[in-house]
Amino acid sequence: MNMFIAQCKAELLRSLRNKKVVLFSIGFPMLFYLIFTNSVGGDADMGGTVWKTYYLMSMTAFGLLSVSINTLGVRMSQERAQGWVRCLHVTPLPSSAYVGAKIVSMALVNTAIIVVMFLAGGLIKGVQLSMVQWVGCGLWLLIGSLTFLALGTLVGMVKKAELAQVIASLLQIGLSLIGGLWMPVAAMPPMMKAIAVWTPSYNFGNGTWSLIAGHLPEWTSLMVLAAYLIVFVLLSSYLAKKQEAV
Repeated sequence: MNMFIAQCKAELLRSLRNKKVVLFSIGFPMLFYLIFTNSVGGDADMGGTVWKTYYLMSMTAFGLLSVSINTLGVRMSQERAQGWVRCLHVTPLPSSAYVGAKIVSMALVNTAIIVVMFLAGGLIKGVQLSMVQWVGCGLWLLIGSLTFLALGTLVGMVKKAELAQVIASLLQIGLSLIGGLWMPVAAMPPMMKAIAVWTPSYNFGNGTWSLIAGHLPEWTSLMVLAAYLIVFVLLSSYLAKKQEAV
């Protein structure tokens, strides 16, 4: 347990010292949020709430998705390419503890992202929600981000770090665009709408969009996120065992 805690601390410090983490997880989402709430109008009606509240949840989800896939996945791939994972096999630290420490540290980073984005929305743009809604949205985002952390570990199974970077970037952009985090699904063509509802990114954001509109998250959103989580975990576990066997 002490080794695991020490590894978590080391991973957390590495994340906080990485400028790319701040840029992808807070910098870009905050910039997009300020630009599009100013250009569209923060008080415009959107899905039973106002645009500045709706888009705050979208950009917070985007930040969590980005750091979970891009930062975690690429870092794991780089360490694998550098032989760091192979070196861990001669230490008492189990492979599961190595991956677990990364997920725990990234979950703490995700918590910080949620707090910063919510504070910015409330203090800068005047977003007003009840305490139950703030907490409910925060918990949904934190728990839902586990699906993308699992996807990040799957990307981390790629042996070439350059390829992992390309895959992570494509997933980040593709899921954010198709899932309605950059633009509302309601504004998409019918075919894109039909695809969007089955993506993990749409269901990730949809839970918060329901909460800020005064409704409970849809069960379908929870089930879709859980299904993707199980698939990503099983695939990454299979690939990890296969690579260790080789």
